[in-house]
Amino acid sequence: MSRIANSPVELPEGVEFKNNAGIITVKSKSGTLTCDLIKCVDINVDGNTISFKSNKNDKPSVALAGTQRSLVNNMVVGVTVGFEKKLELRGVGYRAKVQGNVLNLTLGFSHPVQFMIPSGITIEAPSQTELTIKGCDKQLVGQVAANIRAFRSPEPYKGKGIRYVGEHVVMKEAKKK
Repeated sequence: MSRIANSPVELPEGVEFKNNAGIITVKSKSGTLTCDLIKCVDINVDGNTISFKSNKNDKPSVALAGTQRSLVNNMVVGVTVGFEKKLELRGVGYRAKVQGNVLNLTLGFSHPVQFMIPSGITIEAPSQTELTIKGCDKQLVGQVAANIRAFRSPEPYKGKGIRYVGEHVVMKEAKKK
């Protein structure tokens, strides 16, 4: 069984932690994140250290204590450092351009694809074929990256499409005559 809940979360300077009636709030100068407290988990704040313990001794409760610890740790990391995902576009004529809060993608369709950037997320296009998605909410950054990738996921014959930087796409051999 995992022992993630046994390791405490350290709060860096400038990060404020609150637990009000089951709603956890982590606040910093770069943003504020909230999540609900899982009912079978007890939180103990001692100075700059947050510890987690399940109030039951069954396996699901212990597992949920580890989950709650990971969620709070991701919130602390998000408001201090932030999260980012990088995407690359591969294909002839595939381009990306950010205009205000809209991401314009040219992906080989008969029409351009427009993606509305949600609040709390910033998307940068250092070049026409690269995208960097940044934000303080890990789940939202990953979901936005997955939504953009879903417009044209990499196909297995030529490798064209949108992929994560460093992603390996298994290529298939073309049909032989």
